Amino acid sequence: MKKIFMFLAVMGVMAFSAQNAVAQDEQAAEPTATEAAAPAADEALDGPQETPAHQALKTKFIEGGPGFMALVIACLILGLALCIERILYLSLSKTNTKSLLAKIEEALANGGVAAATDVCRNTRGPIASIFTQALIRLADGQSLEEVEKSVVSYGGVEASKMEQNLSWISLFIAIGPSLGFLGTVVGMIQAFDAIMVAGDMSPAVVAGGMKVALITTVGGLIVAVILQIFYNYILSQVESLTIDMEDASISLMDILVKYQENK
Repeated sequence: MKKIFMFLAVMGVMAFSAQNAVAQDEQAAEPTATEAAAPAADEALDGPQETPAHQALKTKFIEGGPGFMALVIACLILGLALCIERILYLSLSKTNTKSLLAKIEEALANGGVAAATDVCRNTRGPIASIFTQALIRLADGQSLEEVEKSVVSYGGVEASKMEQNLSWISLFIAIGPSLGFLGTVVGMIQAFDAIMVAGDMSPAVVAGGMKVALITTVGGLIVAVILQIFYNYILSQVESLTIDMEDASISLMDILVKYQENK
């Protein structure tokens, strides 16, 4: 449930930002009374004005065809929402393992397994969850071999949780360029239809369809590049957390062995 709320919150923020950007574009596009009253001679003296970057992107979006470009933008928004959700989840999953292990060792020495279990339950993150399962089984009287097996099994479960939604991100990475290439094919078809209707191979006849083809291709490739960067970053974070879990699990088993020997 927390993941669903986090995902919806990210989507809401992105939608709100996009709405504000559109509103700003519309306000900027409305001519003021002063601009309308300015003489044409002054405009000529001022020279050509540079188009703002966001206005140029908006123009290219319209020229690329709202149908295909809207699908490409949808892939980007959904992919970014999933990436942000994973980054937030992984950031909240990080734990200071050295401090946690020290607290567990101290709790075992002073209050036994129950006190160590409380320490893990009050700590967030997958590593603390793995430690909790191990200590619960130790409190139930299971052997260290069985505890170790539970650590390995539950570690696999936590690793799978960290990799959730990565398949959807990779799907959007593949769909973005595919939609761009589909727009390219449609643009080429439009260009050949225009040639057939006009009966002429002049550049002016072909330019419209070719422009649609190139813009959609560029849009799809940009979406894939952006999402791929986030995807690789998320994979690196998952790998780092997995290594921390393995190292911490080994250290926990060493602590439990010493505890059993000193009982």
